[in-house]
Amino acid sequence: MNERSDRPVLVVGIAGGIGSGKSTLARTLVNTLGPAQATRLPHDAYYRDGFPVPAGARDGDIPDTIDQALFLEQLALLRAGRPIRPPHSSVLTEHRMGEAAVVTPRPIVIVEGLLLLWDPAVRAALDLTIYLDAPERVRLERRLARNSAERGRTTDDALTQFAVAIRHAHRTYVEPTRAMADLVLSTGGRLEPIAEIAVAV
Repeated sequence: MNERSDRPVLVVGIAGGIGSGKSTLARTLVNTLGPAQATRLPHDAYYRDGFPVPAGARDGDIPDTIDQALFLEQLALLRAGRPIRPPHSSVLTEHRMGEAAVVTPRPIVIVEGLLLLWDPAVRAALDLTIYLDAPERVRLERRLARNSAERGRTTDDALTQFAVAIRHAHRTYVEPTRAMADLVLSTGGRLEPIAEIAVAV
């Protein structure tokens, strides 16, 4: 963790609802720009450990579930040219399991997260902000596919969670941040053209 870079850093934030394509776009940008130019930092890694929300309800997030102070501290280190080790949380248990792999500073740091644009202090720490806007139907379809492939949840469970928690959280905490973004991109279709636009920007 002693490696240091004195190169200037551009921090790009990507926000949007669950299933809007944030992680896919962030990974695509890193792959397109190249690992020597860009790195990715997931804002969702900074959930508070043991935050008092019902088990399995974290996807209906509220802003207080994020440890913004730790996130801002580590983002400042990246901007200063210092590597960091973000927290590592389990999707299934919703508890921290130590630290994730080292994130090395690069000229472009791409941060993506559901609630990324909610906190004014976090918005102020980002140089460029992008909001991915996808219809609810598309976001739900993508979520169902991801739950089946990665989390082993049944379709009924995912639909219930979406109806009970996720839709409300999106309308209350995520969708309002659309107006706070520098750039809004529609992601109802294929993400490749969106990635080309984002790289150009």
